[in-house]
Amino acid sequence: MTRKKSLWAAAVSLVLAAAGLAATGAVADTGASAAVGTAATTAGCGKAPGLASGTQTIQSGGKNRTFILRVPGNYDNTRPYRLIFAFHWWGGTANEVASGGTSGTPWAYYGQQELSDNSAVLVAPQGIDNAWPNNGGEDVAFVDAMTSRIEAALCVDTTQRFATGFSYGGGMSYALACGRATVFRAVAVFSGAQLSGCDGGTQPVAYLGIHGIGDSVLAISQGRALRDRFVRNNGCTSQNPREPAAGSQTHVTTEYSGCRAGYPVVWAAFDGGHLPGAVDGCACESGVRTWTKGEVWKFFSQFQGTTPNPTTTTTHQGQRCQVEYRTNAWNSGLTAEVVITNTGTQPYTGWELVFTLPGGQTITSGWNASYSPTSGQVTARNASYNADIAPNASVGIGFQASHTGDTAKPTSFSLNGAVCATA
Repeated sequence: MTRKKSLWAAAVSLVLAAAGLAATGAVADTGASAAVGTAATTAGCGKAPGLASGTQTIQSGGKNRTFILRVPGNYDNTRPYRLIFAFHWWGGTANEVASGGTSGTPWAYYGQQELSDNSAVLVAPQGIDNAWPNNGGEDVAFVDAMTSRIEAALCVDTTQRFATGFSYGGGMSYALACGRATVFRAVAVFSGAQLSGCDGGTQPVAYLGIHGIGDSVLAISQGRALRDRFVRNNGCTSQNPREPAAGSQTHVTTEYSGCRAGYPVVWAAFDGGHLPGAVDGCACESGVRTWTKGEVWKFFSQFQGTTPNPTTTTTHQGQRCQVEYRTNAWNSGLTAEVVITNTGTQPYTGWELVFTLPGGQTITSGWNASYSPTSGQVTARNASYNADIAPNASVGIGFQASHTGDTAKPTSFSLNGAVCATA
């Protein structure tokens, strides 16, 4: 694998400085991707694929950005596929990730191409100047744009979005865990640090960290700090997981206990340096022989399209609601911002908002709720973090939709079976 180690080591201080810039830049939630737990499949389901394997170019933030896409060889437009983003390292390229570099196909997309066995749509994005500084949130916005483009063209299971990456690519995956926890089901960070910022970082997401105890580029203490954020967010029991001894040429994997159902945290430390393809029993690296790719696939494939912690939604006497619905439409699309207010005397603990979209409107992405189905009578269900609405409190949700000319609003809304007033 060609990773330009000398460039990384010489530039690591610049990377860390860039991380400070990214951390202070606001990462805008564009709403380009639906929330974790969205039961509905994407607009690309049931129609001929609108994208093919190969290099794709899109506009994001006023710039031409590229990514390499791999569509399963036996693609079936009625089957919702996993969507896995694999980010390159500092000085690396999307092509090195997609091809597997000198290790070839067994290491393509960090080994996930071979292990997923045509069960996933794979994406290798290209960073600006071969890096992921995420200045002003532009790289997170790029991920939003890619997700929208891919899901409009291909059939994706929107509860099965994942991100992984090495070094700077690990930092980018961590930025998505922080800022898009309701979009991505899980992330796997190889030898990462907070390099691409962490806008948000308060919500749970399934988290796998892999790091070498002898990493001299991004010290293992930096990887532990990333891990510990999600130990807290996921409600896991704090511990100091065992790590291998120097010179042992082994790895130790620990799954944290006490985590919220559906939000595991796993830590895999190995006796080695700054590399993604560690091999037990030798001070070497091989994308063919490494154990790391199997840990990532095991972690990702445990999730089978289910929403963590489903919430019971029961209407009680004293519950009342009001809905404010605002749209911004253009020639073929619109965004809708929805504010749900509890105007009653009893709290909501879990909620479902039901409304009917006018003909020709189809939801393509959303935020702060899951939406099922994407057209006709739609049910928006709370995310894990906004299930409770106290009296006089409000929750904001929203979505982006396509339309065929009719941009009208729904005529009525019901929350947990009770009709809401409209503002």
